[in-house]
Amino acid sequence: MGRAGTLLGRDIAVDLGTANTLVYVRGKGIVLNEPSVVALNLDTGGILAVGTQAKRMIGRTPANVVAVRPLRDGVIADFDITERMLRYFIQRVHRRRHFAKPRVVVCVPSGITSVERRAVVDAGNQAGASRVYVIDEPMAAAIGAGLPVEQPTGNMIVDIGGGTTEVAIISLGGVVASMSIRTGGDELDQAIITHVRKERGLSLGERTAEDVKMAIGSAWPAPDEPSAEIRGRDLVSGLPKTIVVSSEEIRRAMDEPLGVIVDAVKNTLDRCPPELAGDVMERGIVLSGGGALLRGLDERVREETGVPTLVTDGPLLSVAMGAGRCVEEFEALQPVLLSEVSG
Repeated sequence: MGRAGTLLGRDIAVDLGTANTLVYVRGKGIVLNEPSVVALNLDTGGILAVGTQAKRMIGRTPANVVAVRPLRDGVIADFDITERMLRYFIQRVHRRRHFAKPRVVVCVPSGITSVERRAVVDAGNQAGASRVYVIDEPMAAAIGAGLPVEQPTGNMIVDIGGGTTEVAIISLGGVVASMSIRTGGDELDQAIITHVRKERGLSLGERTAEDVKMAIGSAWPAPDEPSAEIRGRDLVSGLPKTIVVSSEEIRRAMDEPLGVIVDAVKNTLDRCPPELAGDVMERGIVLSGGGALLRGLDERVREETGVPTLVTDGPLLSVAMGAGRCVEEFEALQPVLLSEVSG
């Protein structure tokens, strides 16, 4: 890396998520946070919109336009579109600097295969990076949540994203025990869609299900629980219809995927070395990622594991902030955290 690169401080960290992509630029912080959605014109193959604009189009496009989410379950489902999306986001934050290519740190789920990891690196290289480094999401989330990952104490992080949930116990800058499951916020939305379809005879869109989850969804009972009106299509008459659902009903709908997430936490605790188990008991479990915003999830984890549980500040940003720390303190954190795969 030459002096010019260091002077410009253009190293970038990318949290390439199933639901949202965040970009952190060295010296500037998070400069971009947009949905991982691309709107394509099927007739021409051209990109119409990326990010927020494209997300608004989900479920609302004419036949020749399709809104695609190129990442599924935290991994690249459509390489070509992911590469174009990444290129678009990198160019957005990197204007006027065509001559200098940034070093890029990309976060990946810990459970992905070497082929999937390679695809992320290739997408970064194709999108204009000079060098691509990868960091496991739970490690990035732990750094972003401010946990002392370099110390010889056990820290437990549960990062619940759109496509995956990453559970890890970290000590001395490494992952001691971990589990990556392909269950996250998207599965919760899907569970709401399935429940309303089966029990109430109403067909819901993805956007509506997500809105309901955010408005009244919860993982643990609370006093004075709200209800909400939701609109969809009546499966019998085929006409638009509005129904009222309670917070309790939505919690019941999401019970299965929530159970899977809690089981992953229990299984990881089960594999924790005894010396570190005491640390985790003392320090507690830290929840991050968008799923951590679900009301009562910390309480449910606490009740089912018996371990104190807390939600980190700004859980949506913790992975990007952790990866950002890696670009800010590249030399210090590189040996501990980044497995480098050069293109």
